[in-house]
Amino acid sequence: MAANSFHIVDVFAEHKYAGNQLAVFTSVQGLSSDDMQKITKEIGFSETTFILSPTPRDDGYDVRIFTPGAEVPFAGHPTLGTAYVIRQEILRTPTELVRLNLKVGQIPVSFGRMGEPDVLWMKQNPPAFGPTVAPGEVADLLGLPSSQIDGRFPVQEVSTGLWFTIIPLVSLDALKRARLAKDKYFAFIADRQAKAILVVCPETYGPGNDLSVRVFVPYYGIEEDPATGSGNGCLAAWLVKHRYFGRREIDVRVQQGYEIGRPSRIYLRANEEDGTIAVHVGGKVVSIARGEFL
Repeated sequence: MAANSFHIVDVFAEHKYAGNQLAVFTSVQGLSSDDMQKITKEIGFSETTFILSPTPRDDGYDVRIFTPGAEVPFAGHPTLGTAYVIRQEILRTPTELVRLNLKVGQIPVSFGRMGEPDVLWMKQNPPAFGPTVAPGEVADLLGLPSSQIDGRFPVQEVSTGLWFTIIPLVSLDALKRARLAKDKYFAFIADRQAKAILVVCPETYGPGNDLSVRVFVPYYGIEEDPATGSGNGCLAAWLVKHRYFGRREIDVRVQQGYEIGRPSRIYLRANEEDGTIAVHVGGKVVSIARGEFL
């Protein structure tokens, strides 16, 4: 196998060694799909991405995203991290926009907009809302009493490219105590589009954030994800649809990953106009390392 170069970045990170780790391959000479899956498993991050060509197609760069368990059509932190690497290592210019051609379609990533000079923003696909779930069913799944599910809002499946079940909890204590029962989890997702579980509460570890989140995705080989752009995009749409903050637009900061030692900050902006919800997810990216697979 020819040498294939890669970069490691931390995404949704306020500093090094935080956020969600990502390996981005800028050279994929001779790599098959099976090779990409094996490399991703070898690296062991939540996701690894492969830029198929340094030349754009339809004004975007063809990119594939793999988890240790399978290829996925869309994921948030790989989208931001890959756009960052394209800008830094392929374009080498301070362009304000990079487009990625993913399985779900073309996703634009902007740099330094919306009043946040160091934040990258992706506009996600319009949300789709799936069925709701009985609170008791998900409480049992998480090892929590039903009283810890916030009954003011529905437990619901949502997608902006990848399906998540959004579960509102009443407190940070409940969020910390959530433990996914594997056997119940796999039974729960068996006939559902959503294979990922996102729990959210309105309390945080400290000032500067508005919500706390945890995400569990054993189906894709991810026991717990430290920062999930796709899931938080679904959350943003859910927050607006169900008026979690009492209004049709949001501008909030989410913390994730504290329970597993990878503190992350995710910026969410969304608004509803004429029945359509526009979702933007942002975060900072920090370069960590570069190397090559032989």
